[in-house]
Amino acid sequence: MQHLLVALATTPTPLPTPSLREGISEDQITPGLWGFIMTAFFVLATTLLIVDMVRRIRRVRYRAQVEEERMAAAAAADVEAEDAGSYGRTPATSEPATSEPATSEPETSERGHSEAILPEPNGDAGRSQR
Repeated sequence: MQHLLVALATTPTPLPTPSLREGISEDQITPGLWGFIMTAFFVLATTLLIVDMVRRIRRVRYRAQVEEERMAAAAAADVEAEDAGSYGRTPATSEPATSEPATSEPETSERGHSEAILPEPNGDAGRSQR
């Protein structure tokens, strides 16, 4: 079996080199300038879409991190207010602790509309429904 594989591997290629059929030139089978332009366009468009997607994902992660920090600060303030109330002291913060999260400035959406972030009935902050 090994001798057969060695014989097949060392057999020379056929003498006639493959070439184009008669009547066909190399310009007719290559993509040419328009093929290059279209390929470059798709590569550029794909790159821009990926960059935009990464930017949006980073923005969502940042907003989630800020929301977690805000919720942790509110929970710490509630615990501090409960501790101060049970010992008859006033809380160290100047703002009264509330169960409702504070709303931020209205955000402007991509379409330019101003949307306020309002608390939902389940306590999550979400966009107001119009």
